[in-house]
Amino acid sequence: MSTKIWHSDIQLSILNDISRNTCSTHMGIEFTDFGDDYLVATMPVNEKTVQPMRILHGGASVVLAETVGSVAATLCVDMNTKTAVGVSINASHLRPAREGSMVTATCTPIRLGRTLHVWEIKIRDEKDRMTCICRLTMAVVDL
Repeated sequence: MSTKIWHSDIQLSILNDISRNTCSTHMGIEFTDFGDDYLVATMPVNEKTVQPMRILHGGASVVLAETVGSVAATLCVDMNTKTAVGVSINASHLRPAREGSMVTATCTPIRLGRTLHVWEIKIRDEKDRMTCICRLTMAVVDL
């Protein structure tokens, strides 16, 4: 059984609304699910996210991972006094995702410290095959 990690209630519609007119909108990223200790977002593999071989660009995978991880980290802090900012991200690209499909990123915490969070983000294709795994480190800082 997982422990609820969120500092505030999550409403997917609000997460998607605050992401409007950002990189997330351009890339087609949408928050789709959450649980007590995970957050999920999807992204299409299309002309905005592929490389010339018509497969998902590695950088697009990193954008998806950092987006879902950054939002997750922010949801774990008191947003009246703190925010979370990216420190580092590492990605291992495991298999291609083809144009015309959708990928799903699931973000879970590795460590939620007072000043540092480490998150794991697994990106999977529509056949539930892992295409990329990322580790994101976030600093928790005062506003």
